[in-house]
Amino acid sequence: MTDIKELLLSRIRDVADYPEPGVMFKDITPLLADPAAFTALTDALAEIAERTGATKVIGLEARGFILGAPVAVRAGLGFIPVRKAGKLPGATLAQAYDLEYGSAEIEVHAEDLTAEDRVLIVDDVLATGGTVEASLQLVRRAGAKVAGVAILMELGFLGGRQRLEPALSGTPLEALITV
Repeated sequence: MTDIKELLLSRIRDVADYPEPGVMFKDITPLLADPAAFTALTDALAEIAERTGATKVIGLEARGFILGAPVAVRAGLGFIPVRKAGKLPGATLAQAYDLEYGSAEIEVHAEDLTAEDRVLIVDDVLATGGTVEASLQLVRRAGAKVAGVAILMELGFLGGRQRLEPALSGTPLEALITV
């Protein structure tokens, strides 16, 4: 696992003062552009899906789509996008959550999840945990079980994992790298 961590970290670019002064943005686009690194990432996340017994993969808008869809294909599972409010046609379930300044809402198609599903939630970054927490609530409200949460990169200094502990209720959260 150390080799994959080194490979992934070597392909994540730091962008200073983006999107605002004082922020060090972690840009994953060089990782996505490198076929060996992207394949290694997909394989590692698919292994988590298989190990957790997931039956479906959820990707959180927007970079979770980029990571989650190939993971679902690799693991032989269905993929379900969780979108920002108002982006999905038809009947949806919605979950509001708080942001640092304000709030947001995510949605999933109501018919895409059943009580038999075990869902792996995939995203690129775990920061404060608000979006992941809302997705946990959304999956459970749909009647499905959360098999796990798989994250490319955890920003440990923001405390998202600690914030999520009550909402996880023992569900495994795995980050491939922590910065």
